Amino acid sequence: MIRHSGKILTILALLTCLWGCGDRGGMRGILTTSDVLMVKHHVRQHYVCLEEFCRRLYLKNPKYEPDQMQQSKKLYSIFIARKNLGTPYDNLPSNLILTAVFAEETQYKDRIALLGLGLRKSIDEGYNQHTPYTNTMITSLQIPLERLKKLYSNLSQVNWRIKVYHDRREKLYFISNEKTPEGYLNMGYEVLMTKVLTRIEDDIYMRGGNPPNVIFKMSTMFFSLFM
Repeated sequence: MIRHSGKILTILALLTCLWGCGDRGGMRGILTTSDVLMVKHHVRQHYVCLEEFCRRLYLKNPKYEPDQMQQSKKLYSIFIARKNLGTPYDNLPSNLILTAVFAEETQYKDRIALLGLGLRKSIDEGYNQHTPYTNTMITSLQIPLERLKKLYSNLSQVNWRIKVYHDRREKLYFISNEKTPEGYLNMGYEVLMTKVLTRIEDDIYMRGGNPPNVIFKMSTMFFSLFM
């Protein structure tokens, strides 16, 4: 009896390995243990990259918070302590916070901190993260494929809006790609967002989907990530 049990466990282990390593076919969308670990790693890296993304925007746009100590405190609160900012938008879902970031009239003057809050909440909602670095196993059922696609679209739109959205005086809300007096063009912030989007693409593929074809118009709204 013990020998038969051992053989059965061996066969199951081999099948699991084959499902994880090959084209999932009928098993597409079911996460193996290694997939789960990769997704949890991706979530942690998303927070790191988006915090740095906002930090670099502060370097270009100090007008939103001239005090560098306060800049750091705000980013720590958002991405590490995972607290709110004490704004009228704190309890709103990510799509409405991101909409407020690029609205001509906003009730919180620090658009970068507000952007950070919207980005962090986007990851929280997209990956169903309700507690920091949760030990609960992420499963395919906990990460709906369509939610990841909407997350990808929302972050892509953030990247686009930063470059083109401006106020009624034609002043961009965010200086992001202007050259320095020495002629140097710092695109480091965009590299960070590209890393985040690439990881989301990988997670979409692991869920059995194809990377979304992101095409949006000027009037496109941010998608709600709640199903």
